[in-house]
Amino acid sequence: MVGVRPGDGPGDGQGDGAYERAVGAVAAGLRGAGPAEAPGRLCGVAVDLLPVDGASVSLRGDSMPLRLAASGDVAARLAELQATLGDGPCHHVLRTGAPVLARDLTDAACAERWPVFAQQALGSGVRAVYALPLGSTAVCVGTLDLYSASPGGLTAHELHVALLVAGVMTVALTDLPNDARDAGEGWLSGLAAGHDRVHQAVGMIMAQLGVGAGEALARLRGDAFAHDLTVLEAALDVVDRRRRFDTP
Repeated sequence: MVGVRPGDGPGDGQGDGAYERAVGAVAAGLRGAGPAEAPGRLCGVAVDLLPVDGASVSLRGDSMPLRLAASGDVAARLAELQATLGDGPCHHVLRTGAPVLARDLTDAACAERWPVFAQQALGSGVRAVYALPLGSTAVCVGTLDLYSASPGGLTAHELHVALLVAGVMTVALTDLPNDARDAGEGWLSGLAAGHDRVHQAVGMIMAQLGVGAGEALARLRGDAFAHDLTVLEAALDVVDRRRRFDTP
């Protein structure tokens, strides 16, 4: 099912200390981690704690989500794919601030809603995607996306643990001290640089074709997908003048 909201309470598993053990695992996973390491560490913790095979975290961008960290190659590819397509569970979460639990990507509802993403995810061995907001419906700063090779939903306790990880991720991203942001930690400055390249490429395509920003970004995304590139890779081709849109 798509667009399912979590239950009203933490659900089963609370009384026997399972949730407390999850809290301890999150704390242990972050022990000794600097700001640049925290997102990747938390992706790994999510995979360890939950019946999922991969996790990625993406930040909200002006025009598209920006992948920050992933637990492995498949998770990284699917996060980049959603950015490239401009579609997928991550985008719904960024628009609404509400979780999306896609229990089986072979369901007609998923195939109809995200035809290309669902097909590509299934081709990568992923059957279910659980996308959670970082923040709230009022202020959503990004998403935590969980990928499972098996269809099915999360139990109430598992969903509560996933929301715990998303909550800690949100704090890690929004409560960075200014000195950490300015100390050359790399991940924030690297994201900003990549985002700037996409904006620069969009501006160049606008000038080449005489179109608006939305159309230019759509052209860039389409070109990236057609050539099996990420949006950033396609943008670098444009910025470095290896690709023009006003020539055949």
